[in-house]
Amino acid sequence: MFELLDVVIEDKIATVALNRPEQANALSQKMWDEIRHCFIELDVNAEVRAIILKAHGKNFCAGMDLSVFQHIMESLPEEHGRRSEQMRLLIIALQDCFAAIDRCRKPVIAAVQGACVGAGLDMISACDIRFGLEDASFSIKEIDLGMTADVGSLQRLPNIIGDGLLRELAYTGRALEGNEAARAGLLNRTFASIDELYQYTAEMAVTIASKSPLAIRGSKEMINYARDHSLHDSLNYVATWNAGMLSQVDLMGSVMAQMQGKSASYED
Repeated sequence: MFELLDVVIEDKIATVALNRPEQANALSQKMWDEIRHCFIELDVNAEVRAIILKAHGKNFCAGMDLSVFQHIMESLPEEHGRRSEQMRLLIIALQDCFAAIDRCRKPVIAAVQGACVGAGLDMISACDIRFGLEDASFSIKEIDLGMTADVGSLQRLPNIIGDGLLRELAYTGRALEGNEAARAGLLNRTFASIDELYQYTAEMAVTIASKSPLAIRGSKEMINYARDHSLHDSLNYVATWNAGMLSQVDLMGSVMAQMQGKSASYED
């Protein structure tokens, strides 16, 4: 169904691979659109319990394809007010492509190699878990283009790497290398080889897929809600959620399986 994404669903796990390796997976307009539609579809696909986001080729993502900038500028009206309004709407549409990853109820695990630049960093900041190679490189390159990053890094990364380091990266455009990225919290863990990276990522996805899908979806909902709301509101929300969504079948099935030394199985 997708031209620039390689999507495989197997054993409850969806693997989504960016598939423009010759262009370092730079994000063309079609690729932006496909990412949004892909994660909307995976969100409602009951057969999917966990998602791996990776990329073919040497680099994870070189950021936005410059053709997108050209297309945007050529499509804008000439009159200043309408031009500004249309520009704002186009930026919001791009933001929604990565918000689809954030909103997706299934956990998304990013596996990163090579360069992860600009919009690539925006993309993985919307993921739940990030792993990468020791020599992977992350940068907010928009500053070197004379613009402010506008599709998610500046909003999501303070909760991931902290305010101070984010400001340093945003103001300087310097690269954050793999091991430093792990120490900062951007990556959960680094690996020396891509085989090790993909194997560990797959094992993590298998572990997540073995849990109660309803409980996993509830956990992601609560974590994202707590990120954006007060402690009081978040506690109130999780109480309301479990009062209505807690599955007695999953709960009792888990307890019985543990008592019998077996692995529990759950409905999608």
